[in-house]
Amino acid sequence: MSELPPLRRNLRFQMLWIGAATSGLGSTLTWLAFPLLVLAVTGSAALAGVTGACRIVTNILVSLPAGVWVDRWDRRRILLGSEAVRFLTMSALAVAIFTEQVALWHIIVVAVVNGAADACSSPARATAIRAIVPAEQLPSAYAQEEARSHAASLAGPPLGGFLFALGRAVPFVVDAITYLISMVCVIIAKVPRRPETAPEPRKAKMRSDIIEAGRWLWRQRGLRAGLMFSLVANLVANALLLPVIVLVEGRGGDPTATGFVLAGMGLGGLLGATVSAKIGDLLPPGKLMLAVVGFFALAVCAAALPFGPYWPVVPLFLAMVTVPALNVVLRVLVATLVPDEMMGRLVSLFTVASMGLTPVGPLLGGLLAEYVSGAGALLLIGGLLAAGCALASTSPALRGLDAPVTPVAGESAGESAADSEGAGPAEFDREPMGER
Repeated sequence: MSELPPLRRNLRFQMLWIGAATSGLGSTLTWLAFPLLVLAVTGSAALAGVTGACRIVTNILVSLPAGVWVDRWDRRRILLGSEAVRFLTMSALAVAIFTEQVALWHIIVVAVVNGAADACSSPARATAIRAIVPAEQLPSAYAQEEARSHAASLAGPPLGGFLFALGRAVPFVVDAITYLISMVCVIIAKVPRRPETAPEPRKAKMRSDIIEAGRWLWRQRGLRAGLMFSLVANLVANALLLPVIVLVEGRGGDPTATGFVLAGMGLGGLLGATVSAKIGDLLPPGKLMLAVVGFFALAVCAAALPFGPYWPVVPLFLAMVTVPALNVVLRVLVATLVPDEMMGRLVSLFTVASMGLTPVGPLLGGLLAEYVSGAGALLLIGGLLAAGCALASTSPALRGLDAPVTPVAGESAGESAADSEGAGPAEFDREPMGER
């Protein structure tokens, strides 16, 4: 059997990765710029939280039909269409800001439309990676994906704060340009339009397709426990952004300082991506999930200690070192176990099942930051996350969450892989305004 060429020579994957890295950087610019813009327009942290919640609600509502569309329709066109929509909406918002006509409703509309585009882009990109990367190289591909995500998180917030200080429209103009670059990369990558093993498109009702995928997911006993835990963990993690912003500003930090503190998460994640294989080998997925989330809860509480505006960068950096290993392990399990013709639906189901409460996260964070203070909000958020972790640790199904890593190419949804203990839950998400 001939040896596979190294992943760096896989032009299709590398072009797809470059496009995602570019648009991901743009998304992290606006991850900070969105709440800063709402605060500048309204002066309310709670309304900034409402805006973030609107985007997440839309993303969740559109995710299930988007998964069906990805399995039925041309995946390349879905990716290109998603990037085009995000380019147009960001451009329109930049024009409104530049002409001093921007209002809260403009920002909310852009957040909602981009949430819908994100919901379509995420499963389409997941299916594309699986289609163009050999199964043996999926761990390396997902480690590179983690590095891309965290590198963007490292560079995006401080750059976003700096660009916002130059002009409120600037980060949104840059974000729009990154989506154009991503479109070109998708074209060069020649993303497969449909899975090779998929049957011809059928006229089944959308509900039937979703039920078929739901039955596959329900058979995963360990996975169900993991998804319930992800539901709570993602709710709490998505409440972090506004308390951190308010904490830093309350201690005298400017937007650039806020971006620097948030970049600590990106730096920790980038370092964690380089050692993800070693960390991922320490524990099976279920126990690794408990360990990572428990450590994250302690770090959030530590960020509230009264050591100045730059202190939170230390615990947030340490917390994020462990997250990439968990994400890589879970994504490889999903990509290995899920039948290709169901990949779009299952990715969407994982998103909905693990992110169902996350719209409450930005709203919760905004309300706590406004009425309790940034430090008090972080203590409450960390405490809630620790309590959820302690409760989840009593579940034998979660502690025993593991799965074989045998490829199931061509296997139907009803075959034996569907009866395993479970794949991995959707990854631990901590970027409420980021690209998915």
